[in-house]
Amino acid sequence: MTRIVAVANQKGGVGKTTTSVNLSAAIALQGQSVLLIDLDPQGNATSGVGIDPRSLQKSIYTCLIRQATPEEVVQSTDIKGLSVIPANADLAGAEIELVGLDGREHYLREAIKNIQTDYDVIILDCPPALGILTINALAAANSVLIPVQCEYYALEGLTRLIGSIERVQTLINPNLSIEGIVLTMFDARNSLARQVSEQVRGHFGDKVYQSVIPRNVTLAEAPSYGRPGILYNMASSGSQAYLSLAKEFLAHGEKSAR
Repeated sequence: MTRIVAVANQKGGVGKTTTSVNLSAAIALQGQSVLLIDLDPQGNATSGVGIDPRSLQKSIYTCLIRQATPEEVVQSTDIKGLSVIPANADLAGAEIELVGLDGREHYLREAIKNIQTDYDVIILDCPPALGILTINALAAANSVLIPVQCEYYALEGLTRLIGSIERVQTLINPNLSIEGIVLTMFDARNSLARQVSEQVRGHFGDKVYQSVIPRNVTLAEAPSYGRPGILYNMASSGSQAYLSLAKEFLAHGEKSAR
């Protein structure tokens, strides 16, 4: 069964897009067929795999408003096995256009239902808010992957997000589960980062991935070159962390399938 994973956190700046892009690329390098869907009007996941959002005639927006099919919109990337349904600023209109429609939370699920079996994994890069786009992602997904920055308010924000996920489970998608929690922007020299890591692990146990994403120059620089970090510099600690996370993610999926 295709794993459809929403990468979500209501807080901005925690590494959602960095995780979506680099995890997608790393999974593809493991021989899996991956579709990355950019659901953020900023289009950072789109530009992060080398596509200029300003050049798009069709995007996830045209899929959501039913003016194009995903087959018409999907694009290949420089990584074998990784495809993307891109986004641009037009997507901001979906927040307004979908809000008055019946079944508005299921438009993404309906849009991708005919193509999802073409892929082993579908990654949904969510915007940093619990609006209609994120709700559509949570309605379409099997699970949620939560990047958490190792900073002071991390645990408080994480608790609120899990509450939101539980409401979606109750009202919209009872099959939704928490895929896992990924600690991002970790600096081992920072005592607060270590404390936050210990708190999150103590509170959520084995839901927290062992792989930890460090603060890393490669991950910060790669988007400006339109490349995932693992293409920009595979030897960097950030790239190696995402390769490790991809292996852990795939092993978790195999265990769940048994």
